[in-house]
Amino acid sequence: MNMEAVLTFLSTQGVDFALKIVGAVAAWIIGRWLISLAVSLVGKALERGKKLDATLTQYLKSIISVMLTMVLVLAILGIFGIQTTSFAALLAGAGLAIGAAWSGMLGNFAAGLFLQVLRPYNVGDFISAGGTTGTVQELGLFATTIVTLDNVKTIVGNNKVFSDNIQNFSAEPFRRVDCVAKVANTVDAQDAIARLRPAIAAIPNVKTSPAPDIEILEFTPEGPKLCVRPYTHNDHYWQVYFDTHKAVVETFGAAGYPVPETPVAHRTV
Repeated sequence: MNMEAVLTFLSTQGVDFALKIVGAVAAWIIGRWLISLAVSLVGKALERGKKLDATLTQYLKSIISVMLTMVLVLAILGIFGIQTTSFAALLAGAGLAIGAAWSGMLGNFAAGLFLQVLRPYNVGDFISAGGTTGTVQELGLFATTIVTLDNVKTIVGNNKVFSDNIQNFSAEPFRRVDCVAKVANTVDAQDAIARLRPAIAAIPNVKTSPAPDIEILEFTPEGPKLCVRPYTHNDHYWQVYFDTHKAVVETFGAAGYPVPETPVAHRTV
């Protein structure tokens, strides 16, 4: 490194360059604060209008934030004397290369637009999409944020969500709870079904119409398997799920049913 050239630069342009750095940092801090304020005001205005739901509101806020940040970056480049017109021309010339490198992000962006138009789910819906099951927290520009059942925030690319099956468990007012109960071969399956019907119907938040389905599901060497399927509102799914298992244990215990024996594997000597 030529120290003389460095010292010459510092003595002639060092102060000016330092001021530009300070100005750029100040512009970034103030600019980001103004962007956050603008996005917040736009969000409140959209929410006040009550014509857009939370999903679309978050999406529009993300677009505004990205666009204003790009303008801020170009303004900071102008502080250092970089011609933004030349910079834009350079980006246009390298458009094919950037498009190829960002094909995945562009795909996510396009998928996000389709998700906004088709609306297979909204913020707050419980869904299974892109290999992830949980509650939708945000539908962003490039990804959907889902909070899983074990309270883990998971970000899934919109392209993966859109190209895969989407299950929306919140789309219908109620859903079926699937449970299985096994009885021993010595137990009368019809007696077990008759005992379970009132016990399952008495569980809080179980719907009376449609009535719970309790039938023989299949036969095993240990005894018949019964399907126990009550219906409930989405908000009470897990409460009914666990209470159904408790009701099965209590009902079979009160009836004195034996525990189905597990067959012992025979070894050949």
